[in-house]
Amino acid sequence: MRACACAAAAALLVSVSAHAAPADKDLRALYTSEWAWRVAEFADDEDNTRPVPARLPHVDAKTQAAHLARWQEALAELAQIPTGQLSPKEAINAQVYRFQLENLIAEQKFRGYEMPANSDSNFWGEFDYRSSRPFRSLDDYKNWIAQIGEVPRYFAENIANMRLGLARGFTPPRVTLQGRGASILAVANARPEDTTFYAPFKAMPATIPAAEQERLRAEAVTVIATVVQPAYRDLARFWEDEYVPHTRTTLAAEALPDGKAYYHQQIVEYATLAKSPDEIHRLGLAEVAKLHGQMESVMRETGFKGDFTAFLAFLRSDPRFYVTTPQALLDRAAWIAKEFDGKAALYFGLLPRARFAIRPVPDDIAPFYTSARGGLGEYLVNTYNLKARPLYGLTALTLHESAPGHAFQMPLALEDTSLPDFRRHSYISAYGEGWALYAEWLGQEMGMYHTPYDRFGMLSFQVWRAARLVVDTGIHSKGWSRDKAIAYFHDNTALPEHEIETEIDRYITWPGQATSYYLGEMAIRAARAKAEKALGPKFNIRAFHDAVLQLGSVPLPVLDQRIDSFIAEGGKGPYPELE
Repeated sequence: MRACACAAAAALLVSVSAHAAPADKDLRALYTSEWAWRVAEFADDEDNTRPVPARLPHVDAKTQAAHLARWQEALAELAQIPTGQLSPKEAINAQVYRFQLENLIAEQKFRGYEMPANSDSNFWGEFDYRSSRPFRSLDDYKNWIAQIGEVPRYFAENIANMRLGLARGFTPPRVTLQGRGASILAVANARPEDTTFYAPFKAMPATIPAAEQERLRAEAVTVIATVVQPAYRDLARFWEDEYVPHTRTTLAAEALPDGKAYYHQQIVEYATLAKSPDEIHRLGLAEVAKLHGQMESVMRETGFKGDFTAFLAFLRSDPRFYVTTPQALLDRAAWIAKEFDGKAALYFGLLPRARFAIRPVPDDIAPFYTSARGGLGEYLVNTYNLKARPLYGLTALTLHESAPGHAFQMPLALEDTSLPDFRRHSYISAYGEGWALYAEWLGQEMGMYHTPYDRFGMLSFQVWRAARLVVDTGIHSKGWSRDKAIAYFHDNTALPEHEIETEIDRYITWPGQATSYYLGEMAIRAARAKAEKALGPKFNIRAFHDAVLQLGSVPLPVLDQRIDSFIAEGGKGPYPELE
């Protein structure tokens, strides 16, 4: 009977495959063409294998309307492709591509481009990333000079969009923007050679003749001084005199134009799930309560005699948990990262070829930046205000931002040439942040937490992300004030005061994004538990991790489908030779 079933399944597979080719071909043609357009349109610089772009993208209203039309056209074309005739691989591509298009279209319809700056990120700060990519050829340097020469036009278009946002009340809350203009003035008033725009010229490849290097350096200084810095000075005047004083005084996303629909869409985009704010809020409260009990248990392991509030005060003030120099913090982070390297092969079959550097967050943005951020080739550690950088949380932070978190998952996706480019170079928050938070939790199994304080730090990071579910929905849907959100974090997490305020301002200005972390981690842990139960002794942790990471970055329902396949295949991973 089993043989007959297998034969029938094989015959069906042959039959489907015979009819799948046209649908696969049409889908590949669609997403390949649209992605190539997207790369060209946005002057994409995320693929380090391509030359440095010679221009900055256009972001004016006419261009935004053209983007909307192009994506609507692509979605209509996608709807005409018979998904039932796609191969399994292309069926996944279709799901991910549809998710991308639907969210790109929604962002255009809500005119999110009219709010290109908030307390966490902004269009003028993106040049730190652009200038840090590899510069390999003479053309790269010439293109960079041409690109930064477009800064005045690029800034003017963004300012025009911000004015449109101001006119309809579509702005970040004013309270979250205080002091953010300092990063503009830092560039406007610096020596040209001290700006990020000049950074690529400090160490140029020997293949470029010395005389040509000097000529390019001189040209760069001139363009920075006469073109770029005046644009920053104009932006500073607009920011301080016109924009910030007239931004909204409300906090909630639901207070924005068409706010309820906007907030719902932000949750869909970041969490990849159509959960209501009320549902997420209740889940967050329950998870915070559960984790709080675990934290109290670990607190007792330390021998501390006071209550939970007193223990948090102790952690925030005792000097044993803090370093006194920036380099000491960087060194501790590097040690933790190297410790993971020694354990990596026990938990992962395929390891990324790419390595990452550990660097401090730039001084001009550090006061308002998160504690760390990781990704392709880089783990940024915030060394500003060292009394707000506790060591008991550094292991979890490092596992999240470096390896096996962001600086591990993202290179694996990029290095997988079997994925189409629109997936290799894209990032979906629920998957990416969920994986990084899962990496923190996995640190227990890997033996990365050596003391009860380290384990408390890990749990404090877990409860931090669970508390985000409460705070994000509280602020954007339930009328919470900034002070109430700060108090909730103060009472339920071990974060330092400075970090709490920075984080709360980030959630206020980035609605929905904070829901992606814990919901994503819950999905990965649930998928693992399901596989462990179904496979029993056949469960292989390396095979499971490889199966999850091979996806790249996908909506959570696609992850669930992949693990169902993983179970059906008997727990066989994508790289059996590495298991």
